[in-house]
Amino acid sequence: MCALTAGQRGRRVLLIDHADQVGKKILISGGGRCNFTNIHTAPDRYISANPHFAKSALGRYTAQDFLDLVERHHIAWHEKTLGQLFCDGSARQIVDMLLKECAAGDVDIWLGRPATVEHSDARYSIACGARTAEAPALVIATGGPSIPRMGATGFAYDLARSLGLKIIEPRPALVPLTLSGEQALFSELSGVATDVIARAGKAAFREAALFTHRGLSGPAILQISSYWQHGEAIHIDFLPDAGAGWLTQAKRNRPRVTLRKLLGDALPDRLAAALAEQLALPGELQNHSDRALAAAQARLAAWSFTPNGTEGYAKAEVTIGGISTAELSSQTMEARKVPGLYAIGEAVDVTGWLGGYNFQWAWASGWAAGQAV
Repeated sequence: MCALTAGQRGRRVLLIDHADQVGKKILISGGGRCNFTNIHTAPDRYISANPHFAKSALGRYTAQDFLDLVERHHIAWHEKTLGQLFCDGSARQIVDMLLKECAAGDVDIWLGRPATVEHSDARYSIACGARTAEAPALVIATGGPSIPRMGATGFAYDLARSLGLKIIEPRPALVPLTLSGEQALFSELSGVATDVIARAGKAAFREAALFTHRGLSGPAILQISSYWQHGEAIHIDFLPDAGAGWLTQAKRNRPRVTLRKLLGDALPDRLAAALAEQLALPGELQNHSDRALAAAQARLAAWSFTPNGTEGYAKAEVTIGGISTAELSSQTMEARKVPGLYAIGEAVDVTGWLGGYNFQWAWASGWAAGQAV
């Protein structure tokens, strides 16, 4: 995005990727259909040490701007839940679109070789195998270390440090959480999914949660993982549509029904059985006090899990942390203390929610830098 924007402004641009083809993460996104943006993009859906940093770029290059580009290339698309936009066809269409736009700006592309960088006298020298190049500006657009099987590394952080920029400690985000000890009993529910509200601190997301053989996953869990801190608990509301006092009310209206039957009416059967067993209120509701039923209801609304970790960068969709926004101009993405050095996308300490937000940050920050170099 940065390359095509700068190229179409008449700049001489060289785009370097150590992979053997460009856009590998684009190609696998959205199940191969690329969730390329989200129509609800707003700065409050991004996590950063400076929550205001993303406002400028996101405000100047919007989801509609990218959608306009998609439509100019006659790429059919559709909206899924929560404002997520996908290609009707293949993610390859998005990569091809970006390559065509790069070609329109006469962008040179070098692939398949790792790069080394040297900096002196306001010039940046790049070596890729036997090939070398020099330029007055260098843009770090190499993402974070999530999904290493796609070739992702911490190159951005190493390069930024070598050029004097500070790094906010990175960690996996949008990632499944792992459970151990007594909580690992839920591994028997592997494959069971249900609609929940997941909470960590002040953050809450209502989407599906999925039990896995290692812990918890699904959209609600991936979302909340970005806000979860090691050692903290997350809380799951298994019945987000249940009204206040629903269980004691059920005792009045259906005194002979069991908790297991009630849960089975609202939840997947295996999950209902497991929760009922954990709550240990056997037999008919009329056999239990209102206090006991109220306690069970409260637990179902905020079931506590304390993950022992995550599934790491291998399963993380993105990385939280990265090049500190305090080092960069929010207008141009240029390093304040290192002229000609820019950083964009996931390499920067700006991380979006699940659902196309991180792509939109890539497009917007890339456009901002491409306008400035």
